[in-house]
Amino acid sequence: MNELLRDAATRAHRYLSGLDHRTVEPAADAEARLAHLRHPLPDGPAAPAEVLRILDEVGSPATVASAGPRYFGFVTGGALPAALAANWLAGAWDQNAHYVVGSPVAAALEEVALGWILDAVGLPPSWHGGFVTGTTMGNFCGLVAARHEVLERAGWDVEADGLPGAPEITVVVGAEAHSTLHRALSLAGLGAKRVITVPVDDQGRMRPGELPDVSGPAIVCAQAGNVNSGAFDPLEPIAAWARQRGAWLHVDGAFGFWAAASPKLRPLVAGMGHADSCATDLHKWLNVPYDNGLVLFRDAAPARAALALSAAYLPDDPTRQPCDFTPESSRRARGVDVWAALRSLGRSGLAGLIEGCCGKARRFADGLGEAGFEVLNEVVLNQVVVAFGDDDTTRRVIAGVQREGTCWAGGTTWRGRAAMRISVSSWATTDADVESSLDAILRVAAETP
Repeated sequence: MNELLRDAATRAHRYLSGLDHRTVEPAADAEARLAHLRHPLPDGPAAPAEVLRILDEVGSPATVASAGPRYFGFVTGGALPAALAANWLAGAWDQNAHYVVGSPVAAALEEVALGWILDAVGLPPSWHGGFVTGTTMGNFCGLVAARHEVLERAGWDVEADGLPGAPEITVVVGAEAHSTLHRALSLAGLGAKRVITVPVDDQGRMRPGELPDVSGPAIVCAQAGNVNSGAFDPLEPIAAWARQRGAWLHVDGAFGFWAAASPKLRPLVAGMGHADSCATDLHKWLNVPYDNGLVLFRDAAPARAALALSAAYLPDDPTRQPCDFTPESSRRARGVDVWAALRSLGRSGLAGLIEGCCGKARRFADGLGEAGFEVLNEVVLNQVVVAFGDDDTTRRVIAGVQREGTCWAGGTTWRGRAAMRISVSSWATTDADVESSLDAILRVAAETP
């Protein structure tokens, strides 16, 4: 075992050290070699060292270099050194973090990390939460807690009696709500298409003056960080609307949540403290390994009622249990990675990570704008949306940049136009990485007919 783990560490170090010197998109021949992995299940066992060798030699070249400094697609962060190392150690511990009795250390680290996050973003320590796979599951958890609360007020026990025959729940979302929120609404039985959609402005922000006048059980879903523009729904007036109508306010803060960790950027999320629940990714801007997300609740009772597990074989313990706030009973110790990331960064390091990414996004926007290309969004966070002419030309530039390999940025459709979306989310990205990537984009754009 010791020799195998040393070999794994050596191979991982070689992989990470090589990210600066390879294309971000894997080469075609590397992808073609994945065919060597597609064979029938072997009849007999293989030496673990041989298994690791195949995995590294065939698998490593076929990865997208999203752990490196020049990957700007899908709001994907890298893994901080402390978080990656902690993830390895947690893997060796092999803890089931569902209950305190299953892993006292996992439960303790999760509780500490949760408290640190609340402190860093300016939320009261009385809030509660759980670590989940990502914002999709975080949105789901927030919505089922909301479903419980608004129906309980109407005299209906949804956990016992289900949704058939229940009072109708009105769900209000912005026109730019992310597709994963609609997926979570569908999973929660609230209907992805049975929503009232509120118009948005030219940056994708919900127009609070056009919120409907609803009555009865209601949930409103706001957004902190539009996936294209980075813009924020105005949370304070939305929260006031919700309070007046007894509606539950859920905030999808997949990456924009972390603006609250920066004193400079915190005004963008003004009003988040009035939410009843919010969700975010930790594998995005906190830069911990996949998969890791968070759901937060102002009040523990609705969350526990909707999500907590009870069984005869589980201890009757009144203290906080990790599985009280997620639907999983078997779950890895995600709090270990989070604790390590926050312990290594501290308050100033976390703010610096967020602000640094935003500054680098503005540099991309300035460089592209100075070259004559059209930046389509107000760059308020870490997102840049740019067009290189008509839609076909823009798509050719995006494909050319991905093939060229210096960096990787994805395509999107924004306000009816094809655009390149640049998401700066990694601790590893330096000013030099931005300049080399900007040079590559401009070079490809100049060469694209």
